[in-house]
Amino acid sequence: MKLATLKDGSRDGTLIVINKNLEKAVKVPGIAKTMQDALDRWHEVEGALIDVYNKLQQSTITGSFDPDTNQLMAPLPRSYQWVDGSAYVNHVELVRKARGAEMPEDFWTDPLMYQGVSDQFLGANDPVFVEDESWGIDFEAEIGVITDDVPMGVKEEKACQHIKLLVLLNDISLRNLIPGELKKGFGFLQSKPTTSFTPVAVTPDELGRDWQEYKVTLPLYSYLNGSLFGKPNAGVDMTFNFARLIEHAAKSRKLTAGSIIGSGTISNQDRSKGSSCIAERRMLEIIEQGKPRTSFLQFGDKVKIEMLNASNENVFGSIEQEIREYKP
Repeated sequence: MKLATLKDGSRDGTLIVINKNLEKAVKVPGIAKTMQDALDRWHEVEGALIDVYNKLQQSTITGSFDPDTNQLMAPLPRSYQWVDGSAYVNHVELVRKARGAEMPEDFWTDPLMYQGVSDQFLGANDPVFVEDESWGIDFEAEIGVITDDVPMGVKEEKACQHIKLLVLLNDISLRNLIPGELKKGFGFLQSKPTTSFTPVAVTPDELGRDWQEYKVTLPLYSYLNGSLFGKPNAGVDMTFNFARLIEHAAKSRKLTAGSIIGSGTISNQDRSKGSSCIAERRMLEIIEQGKPRTSFLQFGDKVKIEMLNASNENVFGSIEQEIREYKP
């Protein structure tokens, strides 16, 4: 099943069901008005939403329309909680190596995670506004899962039951603001602005055999100004799967329905697959050539992120955004 949120002038939009090839959609106000409403009552509404999805696939439902990506918000326009992991530990090791820092051994056994801004998210085609290019604007191509209510202290073997939807996301980072914030020892704030999401959220069954051991085993494509930047496989070198990340996030608190857990930047040890963020490419350049050559994003740059399956179907739709100057 594929779900999205249509802009309607409100903060939370209108929930819609979209067919497999993302060409037809239908509103479902009689089932759930918003994505959050559906997640709050997932056990009540899932069956009815699946029934609508199947009828949409078979073209046996009235009231369908052609969805316009520009009219879609993030699938979940705001969330009670957004936490981002760093499940691809080889990426963390690379970044630390480039600056001559040793990586603690427990990074391989205990996930890294931070809590991000979740009071609003950007839609797939919404521009990214930043005030100053010198802040080091970077994209980060990732996968996220959206949960129902998760009890505190849940273990990995049961955490997997709470994964209801998957999304792709662009976790924008302001790299040159990060060192000053981390130096204070209190985590990210100004260096992590609003996150962007693909137009569509999908249930795990939509991935079929590409959803294995709570990992997505497909390449994640990133483009910068029309040129392929990277296509690492999301199922390769993922040290912590999504069930383990949920366990980590819920260790000392429950997670409310609609919580989003991110994978962190997708990264493979096979560097021929490219990178999912500029920072990683710069680190490789430092290691190989002594200095970085790739610049961070500039105003007017365009980023595209998408995932294609073996049938060349665009599973989540594409994030396609332009970096623009923000003038207070």
